[in-house]
Amino acid sequence: MDMALHSTTPAESPPEPPPHQDPLSWLEAEGRVSAADIARARRLAEDAGEPATRMLARLGLVSERDLAQAFCETLHLALAEGDAYPDVPPVEEGINLRFLRDSQVVPLGLEGEELAVALADPQDEFVPRALSMALGMPVKVYVGLPGEIEAAIERLYGEGRNEMEGIGAGLEGGEDEEDIEHLRDMASEAPVIRLVNLIIQRAVEARASDIHIEPFEGSLKVRYRVDGVLQEVDAPPARSTAAVISRIKIMSRLNIAERRLPQDGRIPLRVQGKELDLRVSTVPTLYGESVVMRLLDKASVQFDFAALGFDGQPRERLLQVLEMPHGIILVTGPTGSGKSTTLYTALARINTPGRKIITVEDPVEYQLEGINQIQVKPQIGMTFAGALRAIVRQDPDVIMVGEMRDLETARIAVQSALTGHLVLSTLHTNDAAGGVTRLLDMGVEDYLITSTVNGILAQRLVRRLCPHCREAYEPLPEIAEGLRPLAADGRLSLYRGRGCEHCGGTGYHGRLVIAEMLTLDDPLRQAILAHATAGEIHRLAVAGGMLTLYQDGVRKALEGHTSLEEVIRVTQEA
Repeated sequence: MDMALHSTTPAESPPEPPPHQDPLSWLEAEGRVSAADIARARRLAEDAGEPATRMLARLGLVSERDLAQAFCETLHLALAEGDAYPDVPPVEEGINLRFLRDSQVVPLGLEGEELAVALADPQDEFVPRALSMALGMPVKVYVGLPGEIEAAIERLYGEGRNEMEGIGAGLEGGEDEEDIEHLRDMASEAPVIRLVNLIIQRAVEARASDIHIEPFEGSLKVRYRVDGVLQEVDAPPARSTAAVISRIKIMSRLNIAERRLPQDGRIPLRVQGKELDLRVSTVPTLYGESVVMRLLDKASVQFDFAALGFDGQPRERLLQVLEMPHGIILVTGPTGSGKSTTLYTALARINTPGRKIITVEDPVEYQLEGINQIQVKPQIGMTFAGALRAIVRQDPDVIMVGEMRDLETARIAVQSALTGHLVLSTLHTNDAAGGVTRLLDMGVEDYLITSTVNGILAQRLVRRLCPHCREAYEPLPEIAEGLRPLAADGRLSLYRGRGCEHCGGTGYHGRLVIAEMLTLDDPLRQAILAHATAGEIHRLAVAGGMLTLYQDGVRKALEGHTSLEEVIRVTQEA
């Protein structure tokens, strides 16, 4: 049998771990989990009557892979992954589906006279002994990841259902869904909790930024946004729709009885050792409530311009305007283009003990040390404009406004810039030149724009090519001719991703910024005073040396950071 089995030689049953080398001690020594978390897991595990290692994983204090590695290292077992899991059942007789699920074990195949099995908890000696007795043959134990074991069980013995359907098989549906108390009880049952936890856990494993749960007639769809692109994944059965959505609403402290109005909430969560903040939005649709959860990973975000992808002229111009003592800097782009992260990065750069920085946000996404952050609450009258009026009296040096949504907010921001404050904010426009015309359309006077706006940054996020499967190729002559002016050293190689296991076959892994930075000079100020169109302002900015979004994207494509197709995909609207 051809199996992807790694690490040291496996044993038939787990040997006694050497002193101080049990899995928990190994995890602590490797810095994968803290001593306090281990103590908490031991205490809860004792009350629940289950192993502390399993409780660690259930609490999300450690990832499945870290726990599996701890078992491999301390019990001297091999790890089964990838194509180790068979496509057809290696044994049919003597297999009890409930025993496999409860014990988190699955047969892998015959190795001579022995049956190889993947076991999530190899410290449980009862499971291999029971299998050996039931099947009448010796059992060889490999360490398996619980998620991969469950998926293999469903594929091999679960009548072709996916894991979501397997968990949701026993859930009720029908008219009882109208009973709020019944819904609340269902949302607190173990199968529903497992379903929602599995949806979130898989999203984290897939590096998703958003989870979309959408009810339709006769079905429930789950989609993850990975690197800016939506991907449909396995979903729970339609009959679980009301229970799953109610569970999410309970976790985010929303009113489960209110299904006619949109609601917003948040879920602080720890998944696989990561501290996550989930922003939850529900909207009533034709067949139920559509739920979108945005995953904010506090640990992985990097407030560094180079890490985000800023380089060359856009970065130089942005740093120049950030050094100015007063004025307005605007960041523009559609929803999900990384505007807030750019503003946070700018604030982190200029955050010094000598500056007082106050922000007004909706919502506060990341908490920055040393910066006063205010959460907008429109329901009690705390709007952007109301908060701005108050913080001007707080003697700030720098003010960040989450978004300029109306004329009142824009006017206060302009007045703040005129009185010596540096103001950072965002606008929803397609390009940098559109930011000027948007302010004019809102009713801001042209002379105020020319005297306060220092620069307008437009940005998009493009997918970054996977470094493991990236390959160079020569573009067609007609394409090469158009790219030649942007080739820094005369090289005209483009790159593409073949697709590999590291990027899930997409050829891309992560995202980076492409940007254009418009800074105001005399010709641009005269054009604004003359109420020039966005197209005219854009042409003047390019004549003044501004690199456009497309040009910055092509430059990054020629350097191998992204593909030309990806640049065209995100810049065609601009």
